[in-house]
Amino acid sequence: MWTFPLSRILSILQLIKTADLDPSKNYIIGVHPHGVLIVGGFTNFCTEATGFPDLYPGINPYLLMLPLWFRAPFFRDYIMCGGLIPSDKESATYVLKQKKSGTALVIAVGGAPEALDARPGSCTILMKNRKGFISLAIKNGAHLVPAFTFGENDLFDQVDNPRGSLLRAIQEKLQKVMGVALPLFHARGVFQYSFGLIPYRKPINTVVGKPIPVTENPHPSNEEVDLLHKLYMEKLSELFEEHKARYNVPAERHLTFV
Repeated sequence: MWTFPLSRILSILQLIKTADLDPSKNYIIGVHPHGVLIVGGFTNFCTEATGFPDLYPGINPYLLMLPLWFRAPFFRDYIMCGGLIPSDKESATYVLKQKKSGTALVIAVGGAPEALDARPGSCTILMKNRKGFISLAIKNGAHLVPAFTFGENDLFDQVDNPRGSLLRAIQEKLQKVMGVALPLFHARGVFQYSFGLIPYRKPINTVVGKPIPVTENPHPSNEEVDLLHKLYMEKLSELFEEHKARYNVPAERHLTFV
C-alpha cells in the first residue's frame, strides 16, 4: 500500500473502526457515498494514510474501479500499485476465489451515477437496485461490511441537476454511453476560495461498520439476495444514524435510498 505524504490533508482524514475483521475470512466493504472523486474510499483503502493495516491487521483491501481506466497505458500500472482492480464480476470473483482469507473487496456501491448527486448536505444513496455485490458476497461466502464517509459530498459544489432536468438527462445518457459520470463540479482555487477545482478543506471521516455474516451459497435465490440486501441497507442506515451527530449532521437529516 502507498504512503500518502500530504500532511495538510492527513489532518482532516480519519478512518474509524467499530469492530474487528477476522483475517481468516473474506469481506466485501461497501463504501457510501461515492462522492465526486471517492476521496475517502481511495485514501483509506488504497494508502496507509489513515492506518488501515494497524486497524485491521491481516486484511488486504482491493478497491474496485471502472474497467476502462485499466486500458490506459502507464496509468493502469499506477493504479494497480495501490491495489485497485477492475469492477467487473470476473475480476472480483477471481480475487475472492484465489485468496480464501484476509481479503476485502472495497466497492463504491453507488458507482459513477451516484456522483451526479454529490453535493454538500446530500444524503442520497443509489442503492435500491444495486444487488450485484450482494449476490457476489453470497456466492463466495464473503461477509458484508457497510462503511459511510461523512464529508465526502462536502468537498465540491455541483451545478444544479435535479432528477428529471435536461442537464441530468444529458449526464445520464453520457454516463450510459461512456461508462463514466460527468458531474459539473467546482470548489476553490489555489490562491482564492471563490472558484476552482481544488476540493474544499472539509473533514472526511470514514466509519467502518460491523460485518454482516454471510453463508456461502453458489446458487442464491432472488429471495435470499433481496433479504440480505434489505438487511444491508438497514445496517447502513443504523451506522449513519449512530454516528451522524458526531460529525455535525443535523438530526432531521436521514439517508435517502434511490
